[in-house]
Amino acid sequence: MTSEDVKNDERYLRLLSEKFPTSSAAVSELINLRAILSLPKGTEHFVSDLHGAYSAFLHMVKNASGVVREKVDAVFGNTIFEKEKRAICALIYYPEERLELERVGKSQDELDEFYRRRIHQVIDIARIVTVKYTRSKVRKRLPKEFAYVIEELLHESLRENRVSYFNAIIDAIIESGQAEQLIIAICNLIHCLVIDTLHIVGDIYDRGPGAHEIMDVLTHYHNFDIQWGNHDMEWMGAAAGNKALIATVLRSSIRYANIETLEEGYGINLLPLANFAMQTYKDDPCTVFQIKTYEDTLEVKRSAQLMAKMHKAISIIQFKLEGQIIQRHPEYEMDDRLLLDKIDFEKQTIHIGDKDYKMLDCNLPTIDPSNPYQLTQEEEELIDLFAHNFRHSEKLQSHLRCFYQHGSLYLVRNGFLLFHAAIPLNADGSFQEFDICGKRVKGRALMDRADEIVRKAYYGQGKEKEDALDYMLYLWCGVGSPLFNKSKMATFELYFVDDKKVQEEIKGAFYELSNHREICEQILAEFGLDPKEGRIINGHMPVKAVQGESPMKAEGKRFVIDGGFSKAYHAKTGISGYTLIYNSLGIKLVQHESFESKEQAVQSGSDIHSRIQLQDFTDCRMLIKDTDRGKELLKQVENLKALLYAYRNGIIKEKEQ
Repeated sequence: MTSEDVKNDERYLRLLSEKFPTSSAAVSELINLRAILSLPKGTEHFVSDLHGAYSAFLHMVKNASGVVREKVDAVFGNTIFEKEKRAICALIYYPEERLELERVGKSQDELDEFYRRRIHQVIDIARIVTVKYTRSKVRKRLPKEFAYVIEELLHESLRENRVSYFNAIIDAIIESGQAEQLIIAICNLIHCLVIDTLHIVGDIYDRGPGAHEIMDVLTHYHNFDIQWGNHDMEWMGAAAGNKALIATVLRSSIRYANIETLEEGYGINLLPLANFAMQTYKDDPCTVFQIKTYEDTLEVKRSAQLMAKMHKAISIIQFKLEGQIIQRHPEYEMDDRLLLDKIDFEKQTIHIGDKDYKMLDCNLPTIDPSNPYQLTQEEEELIDLFAHNFRHSEKLQSHLRCFYQHGSLYLVRNGFLLFHAAIPLNADGSFQEFDICGKRVKGRALMDRADEIVRKAYYGQGKEKEDALDYMLYLWCGVGSPLFNKSKMATFELYFVDDKKVQEEIKGAFYELSNHREICEQILAEFGLDPKEGRIINGHMPVKAVQGESPMKAEGKRFVIDGGFSKAYHAKTGISGYTLIYNSLGIKLVQHESFESKEQAVQSGSDIHSRIQLQDFTDCRMLIKDTDRGKELLKQVENLKALLYAYRNGIIKEKEQ
């Protein structure tokens, strides 16, 4: 390093000196960074396609896909029985509920002894979990009221002359009636540190009832990112004000009898739609619009007929609004989705392609054959009301901001390329080019451009914002959308035409070609990754494990981790989801067992057992210096060295403390 080098960066170094005003401050930070670089890499968890399965998601987060149980085994080995190991696990997963269960039938003396034993045990687990982190990082995760106590317990040696001190702390906690609060605080610390980073590779919404609860957890989670999925984009577009996607969200929620997220989660009142549907389709059985439900309750059966009418009413509104957007944007090349004007109401047929098909339902009183995509006044007022309610739902808007702050269309991280569905390809494997709001793009440029437009739909202004908002519909169901990439979304045909061929949604070339190693290597290189060492992680297409399908594709270059968290997919996949775990020791794929209930987990400490070891780093444990974060820290080390040089050579003067 020379004076000339430092002078070239003097402006930046002067800014850095504001944070580190003396050479001693710079040296302290330099020592801290070098220590961090030598720590083991934190554990990353990758999941996808949660689809509202809140209870299963929460359990996965709390037990870290079985990692907590591994820590319990590592600490206690054969020194305690299996029953006690499961009890410790249940306590760590759900401390409040398990403690309530443990209080039953115990005297105060028995409870005090139980507290004493459990505090020792959870501290032992916390101690092994915290070894990957600096004390400073651990300290930031501690609740203020117990920060000092937990730090003392974590770092106190149990040498003979210190055991009495350690036990005195625990006895004082128990005598003051704070034992349960301390145990809860330690368990929550374990939750925070056992998963260093959570990557959600798309589709938090639809199918299951708890998407809003998942988002509530994420908005308070310590470190996560989201790669937007098509169902996320549907809800993001609706929350941002795209009326066609508002109608789509309503239709999808009603179709699957999944209105809890709308009504209970976001306060969206469906009564106006119910009133409109009852008036419009009063005597219509709405046979083809019967809802799909996985709950066979009397309440669901009683409301099914009303829901069918609501389903039909909002579907017609959706098709009209989609048609308006498609007509505004010929560059979308979606004219084949303009079907309302192809209906012959006299013959009760529809012309698709070069053939006429019998309509399964032609009672469509709100469609004007001379102007089929125009909303009636009542429909206009209804969708305007819902648009207002979506925009003014405080929680929905909070969750939308979370998607923008923590989300993106793709992510490159530590040798992995993460995206939800596809990178559009031609049949020959070359990247497919599309027009996105006036620019012809393909490959990585297509993903970057689409990401940019999604942000303009929220942060933009005027015509630019309106066009971007329209484009979110294309991302939901367009041929060239990297979140969809099929020939069409055949919702209309599924309702109105009894012909499997017409209903077929032909997948883009990516879905087959990406099963070949050379194609995955080409994609990895396009995104700046080493094609030999890099890997792709995506979801979107449920892996039919029950039929022997493997989530590992292209000779291990691509992982499809959609294993069906939601009950709606269990029959198709035969399992209950996947988690990919990437820690300092290697990569594991975890196959989830069916999650019955939180109550059962509290009782039994149930866990995830099926794991596939994909790569083992035990001969060369991966450190933070080997990660993308490590590269950033190494740059900071070099900058601090330059600042020290500037201080020591008088180029920049130290500031008085």
